[in-house]
Amino acid sequence: MSKLHFFLILLLSVISCKQKNEQLATVEKIDTVDWSYAQTYYQQNMTEAVELIGSLSKVEAESVEAKKIFKELRIAFKKAEPYASYLNPQVGHRTNGPALPIFVEDTERILNPIGLQKIEESIYEGGEDPAVFIREVNLTKGLMVNLMQNVSERKLNVERFFIATHQQLLRIISLGISGFDTPVSQLGLNETIISLQSLKVIYDHTLQEIILEKNSSLNSSFKNNIESAIAFIQENQDFNTFDRYTFIRDYMNPITRNWVSIRKESGLWKGVNNKPFNFDAPTFFEKDAFNLEYFTPPINRNPSEKQIALGKKLFFDSNLSQSGTMACVTCHIPEKAYTDGLSVNLDTNGNPLQRNSPTLINAAFQKSFFWDGRAENILDQISSVFNNKQEFNTGVHTFSTEILKDTTYHQLFKEAFGSISKRNTDIIKAISSYISTLNGFDSKFDKNMRAEEDSFTEQEQLGMNLFMGKALCATCHFIPLTNGTVPPFYAETEKEVIGVPETKNNKILDDDLGFYWRYNKAEHLGMFKTPTVRNAEFTAPYMHNGIYNTLEEVMDFYNKGGGGGMGFDLEHQTLPFDELNLSEEELKALIAFVKTLSDTNVEEKQTAQLANAAL
Repeated sequence: MSKLHFFLILLLSVISCKQKNEQLATVEKIDTVDWSYAQTYYQQNMTEAVELIGSLSKVEAESVEAKKIFKELRIAFKKAEPYASYLNPQVGHRTNGPALPIFVEDTERILNPIGLQKIEESIYEGGEDPAVFIREVNLTKGLMVNLMQNVSERKLNVERFFIATHQQLLRIISLGISGFDTPVSQLGLNETIISLQSLKVIYDHTLQEIILEKNSSLNSSFKNNIESAIAFIQENQDFNTFDRYTFIRDYMNPITRNWVSIRKESGLWKGVNNKPFNFDAPTFFEKDAFNLEYFTPPINRNPSEKQIALGKKLFFDSNLSQSGTMACVTCHIPEKAYTDGLSVNLDTNGNPLQRNSPTLINAAFQKSFFWDGRAENILDQISSVFNNKQEFNTGVHTFSTEILKDTTYHQLFKEAFGSISKRNTDIIKAISSYISTLNGFDSKFDKNMRAEEDSFTEQEQLGMNLFMGKALCATCHFIPLTNGTVPPFYAETEKEVIGVPETKNNKILDDDLGFYWRYNKAEHLGMFKTPTVRNAEFTAPYMHNGIYNTLEEVMDFYNKGGGGGMGFDLEHQTLPFDELNLSEEELKALIAFVKTLSDTNVEEKQTAQLANAAL
């Protein structure tokens, strides 16, 4: 063995030992945190929640005692929710999700609604058969027992704790203060206090010692910000007038900034890339607050800039269609916020298709595509356009050699994929990669939430508070994305039955069946995906059939209670039938707020990104 060979082996051995020692040091560092108090806290409160829900079955639903028990039950659940729902998102969401029937795809059965929100309806609205109420309680108890067992059996550790807490902070902003959690009792504001107090208690018994040693001022700032947020809620208890603009901007966002700093300062966990969040983003309103990779199909993650550049060129090329007359840009025009301004888009012969063209801005951040939800991801969505005889009609596997008449494609394909493609699958990947860059989170709303500027008018501020409160908009268009992808897990994009009319005269229900195509279930008649509200200022006409030309007409529809409120026979409408009774002033404020969500300069930003990459 040569001396050089021996020296290299010795060097590698030293490096390997050093890496192992560093890994061991990290593990030992993590092990120094005693999670037993936090584990017991979550476990005891989940156990208490189970005991309390058992007590509900022994009292009358409409009694004062039932309300008292229900409030205590929800407090116990809220204390345990971060870890319990983290461990089992599906059961956690069912336990505290909307009071709507559940469709089970495997068996194609419709399950009656259960969970805390359904029990809330029975207690606060009344009229439920006693036997049905007991059934609701017992089935919900079964869900909670499942959560209790998970909390007892699965040990809390640093990764689980940081992810669970991140999710809970978003729950406060998206679900708690918007009324989504407690739509009837409106207990959400007080429960936000419970969530914040619980975070402080857990922090005191886990991470505080580390942070005090490393950065005592951060520790003080975190605790002071929690106390200030709690005090703000205590002084503003009315759900309809609660100032969510101020609360998020001046109270919650400082807490999330503190929390990101605490995680980094602790040195215990760097974050992961398989969750919806960018764990380093200081608030949920940053340009990069959400992890695009999580929302992207695995086979197309982390595309190169060359693939994006190729996708951009293909997006505008009509040679992708068999007729040579249709390109992606035909229905998604950049100057129209990537819509086409038509009620419904047109086929290759200029004839009307079935539905309105949605915007592509922020389209990547969903788990369902097309109005009827028939595509599970963006690749499937684009593939459907290629396969559709009324659109591209070229098939997924049939490569169009027509595009190669433009010789610049030769080099672009080689740079993007190593060779000229033989199938449209590479084209679809490239287009998907380009569309995924069309993201706009730099609106007036975002800048104000990040406290980069203080430019909201009183009207816009009122509009935001209505959007997240009395008007119920944010219970379907979840803040901050404002689409129907459900926080905090972002595993599904909601579809709703809202009863859209056939024309803006609101006389006849539209006959488009929507999601009904999939399973032929009555509950799915007229069900459509919840779209984003961002850039709605520029995406008229509105609704799946493009019947409303103005935001005023859209607001009027919701103010009347949707189709059900207009008198249409809609047994399965998911939108409340009740009129919102919003005044003209409030409707104008809502529209003013929606316009603060506009950020259409995505093409300019994307071009700059590609230019920087080329340099």
